[in-house]
Amino acid sequence: MICISVTPASRTFAKVDILNAARQCDVVELCLDRLVKEPDVGDLIADCEKPIMVSCRRKRDGGQFEGTDEQRLGILRQAIVASPAYIELDYEAAQSIPRFGDTKRVIAYTSLKDAYSKEDIEEIFTEAKQLNGDIVKFTWPTPTLEAAWPLLAAVAKKREMRAVGLGLGKAGVTFSLLGRKYGSPWIYAALEKGMEAFDDQSTVLDLDEIYGWREIDKTTMFIGVVGLGGSEIATTQCFNRVFRRLKLNARCLPLMSHDFGKLKNILDSLKINAVVTSRHIGDQMVAIADQLEESARISQYSDLLLHKKDGWQAWNAGWRSAVKMIEQMVSGSGNDKRPLDKQNVLVVGSGSFARSMIYGIGKRKGLVSVTAPDDKEAQNVATQFNVRFVPFQHLYNTLADVVVFAEPGLSVGSSKTEFNPSYLEPRMTVCDATEAPFDSDFTAEARGRGAKVVEPKLIYADLLSAQIKSIIGKDVPASEFSEVIEAAIEAQRAEADL
Repeated sequence: MICISVTPASRTFAKVDILNAARQCDVVELCLDRLVKEPDVGDLIADCEKPIMVSCRRKRDGGQFEGTDEQRLGILRQAIVASPAYIELDYEAAQSIPRFGDTKRVIAYTSLKDAYSKEDIEEIFTEAKQLNGDIVKFTWPTPTLEAAWPLLAAVAKKREMRAVGLGLGKAGVTFSLLGRKYGSPWIYAALEKGMEAFDDQSTVLDLDEIYGWREIDKTTMFIGVVGLGGSEIATTQCFNRVFRRLKLNARCLPLMSHDFGKLKNILDSLKINAVVTSRHIGDQMVAIADQLEESARISQYSDLLLHKKDGWQAWNAGWRSAVKMIEQMVSGSGNDKRPLDKQNVLVVGSGSFARSMIYGIGKRKGLVSVTAPDDKEAQNVATQFNVRFVPFQHLYNTLADVVVFAEPGLSVGSSKTEFNPSYLEPRMTVCDATEAPFDSDFTAEARGRGAKVVEPKLIYADLLSAQIKSIIGKDVPASEFSEVIEAAIEAQRAEADL
């Protein structure tokens, strides 16, 4: 089940919000925090056919109630007389308000700073039982999967009293999807953008259209997608669309982590056998792997991890997609067998993604030069691959047929550590996949200056096709993802225009 929380500021808005929420959820939480006058809860919930849960939270519990605690308890006492399906009570309220009628008691424990320990959790269940509770609710910050892990354990463990959880932060959606699989009585969502109970809370539309939460059950296989940026969300939508079409009981699970050692253990516990990595942390994800294919080993960069019998294997498919699209642009007709042969290719970057591009272009016989704001790092990369090193301050005197931007975070500009786009000319082919499927600043500059641009969305779609074949063993054409990718690009443009 899904629970949508509404926190209206007036009785009129309360009825409208309840009606709108009830159309999209299984339980409506009516938060009384902001109602200035004592509400007639019976009147507010009379016309709602879905179960209602009433709450009134203090600011220290993440709520917005500004009155005295005596006033708050009075509101909750009056609310329970209206016989809602559930009433949420913190420890102090549960001590003061006895069970009434058939209303179930949700005993809420909130920590806005840290997670509860295992010991605390066990004591809380004992305490909640003594308070005549029916369900325990835990709320704490979940910026990463590691922070959400104890919350999932509290919800998933079979006990006499069931538990629900509310994760605050980016990994809250991860917890919600896992909670759905592991039997949480309900998960929480916002009704729409602008009505979130906390930052980064997913809306019910997000859970439906991006993550397909309604189709998740205890047998669903999760595919990990590291990150919650625009490209990672698009990846999730693309993959989930294929899973639906092929009628596979698999869905993408967003992963946020800061400790990749712990993440490996969590992946094993969740029986996740495939992880698509974010382009910006492909070098960090290599640490999880037990084995690395050649390009991943040489570049120390991976965009896909697969769990096999002998452990986690790291794969690097991104360079293949990028080089493939560069070659198509350079050859024009696409008939040349080695269109990069003897082409002067300038790679701007010195990190793991740049190394993977140098590796791939070298495989296709391109004449590579490498430069980066950090001359020392660029020189080390040039030595590693036996290619030409160009000091960053001298790059503007360097002849290039193809320019490949592979330095995430590099800025457009004229300072010593920025790239001056006046270098780009119409005769050049320009590729920047660091923000794929979206245009980077360099892609936009190349378009504006008449250069031949390797489309990031085509690189991205080709990479998705390769990754999903590795995961499920089926050929899915890149064109399958076009609609989702175009929608993601339009959404980003619209957001930028705001």
